[in-house]
Amino acid sequence: MNKIKKICYEPIGYICTEHKDPNQVPVQPIYAKGFKGYVKLRPEFVAGLEHLEDFSHIFLIVHMHLKKEKKLKVVPFFHNKEKGIFATRSPARPNPIGLSLVRLEKIEGNKIWVSDLDLVDGTPVLDIKPFTKQLDSRQNTRDGWVDQIDPEEAKRKGRRQIK
Repeated sequence: MNKIKKICYEPIGYICTEHKDPNQVPVQPIYAKGFKGYVKLRPEFVAGLEHLEDFSHIFLIVHMHLKKEKKLKVVPFFHNKEKGIFATRSPARPNPIGLSLVRLEKIEGNKIWVSDLDLVDGTPVLDIKPFTKQLDSRQNTRDGWVDQIDPEEAKRKGRRQIK
């Protein structure tokens, strides 16, 4: 088996949003209710959007370009105890790849308008995939340490007191 040493991707587009300061971006899409923006897709990928408008939500797979530090242990935003990076959604990952589930509002040419957007302006988009309740929902799941989070505190902190 050949082991690949390096993988290179080119963005298919970029996030356009009001979130300019990464420290003010909501922590997860669930706390970004009402924040809108769009993906500006590179023109050569527009044909790939056919039938995407039939879905209510999409996953945006992104490169978290502003995160330079890489850690194997972090203290998650909603918790006070250190966890392994792979047990969190922290951006300080070995490969700064992010996943955001957003509501698809409309598609106009090469712009994919979305809401509940938790990404900073200029974030490179690597891929887009449709969310489906039939394929993506699971029964009898465990949420690990996330079950210990106080929902009200998370809601307050998750929006980061954005004005």
